[in-house]
Amino acid sequence: MTKKNKIVTFVFDRLLSQNTRGKTEKIILKVAIFSFFIHLAIIYFMKFGFIDFSSDSELLKNPISAVYTPFSFILIYEVYLLIYYLPKSFTTYITKQYEIITLIIIRKLFKDLSALELSENWFEIKGDLQFTYDLVASLLLFYLIFLFQKQGKQKLVHQVSIKPIIERFVNKKKLIAVILVPLFFVMALYTLIDWSTGISISSNELPTFESINNLFFDEFFTVLILVDVVLLLISFFYTDQFHKIIRNSGFVISTILIRMSFGVSGLVSTILIVTAVLFGLAIITIHNKYEKNTLPNNLYN
Repeated sequence: MTKKNKIVTFVFDRLLSQNTRGKTEKIILKVAIFSFFIHLAIIYFMKFGFIDFSSDSELLKNPISAVYTPFSFILIYEVYLLIYYLPKSFTTYITKQYEIITLIIIRKLFKDLSALELSENWFEIKGDLQFTYDLVASLLLFYLIFLFQKQGKQKLVHQVSIKPIIERFVNKKKLIAVILVPLFFVMALYTLIDWSTGISISSNELPTFESINNLFFDEFFTVLILVDVVLLLISFFYTDQFHKIIRNSGFVISTILIRMSFGVSGLVSTILIVTAVLFGLAIITIHNKYEKNTLPNNLYN
């Protein structure tokens, strides 16, 4: 093992080992629970007049919307898991991308629940209609991710002969993962500070919900696009099989579609997300059919 690989392995074990993952999970869950009660307390303090802060934000009106905050921390943990699985399995790494965008929709549903207008004009009210779209989309995405995971678990048996190739590719992915951990931490910290300083307490103004919902994750998926492209380029050193190149290229397109969804709102955003996951599922399904008819040369996962 070279000196560079030893350093990467050492840092990787400190940041992304199973032990570190367990500790990170406990910390995030504790912070999520604590944040839920803090958000809930703020809502009730405002309701009973203990806090003089009049705001039209839907996140500060209904106790149900307090679930939005702990979900945000759960999403942070999902980001960590995405990096954690990157060196282990490329398909699991992509699955985590789909899970994150689905959880973002679920998180939005909790906010929308607190603002529903229950009336006979349900399909004429913009907010209620969007809630319906997101509700259907979350169920559809849940099932599509199940199918994607099922396709991703299909393995070929001839892996012993190409083990050195797998190890070299895994080492490259470990290096990328080690770089991503501090990068995403700095991005999240900067986003939090920038958002906090943007709140004007004196004028009782809060950022719009759309800006809050897209907070961090629009930049996050931009970085993922770059990571996917790098992985695609590196893969050319380890395989020249057409179906694998198409698979990795397709995953890049899928991530780009998800990133595009942050630039629009309403039904178009929901359609882009569902299309992205559908496209990824189609790509991996066709790839696996190719795999059954191809000798396992230069295989990596």
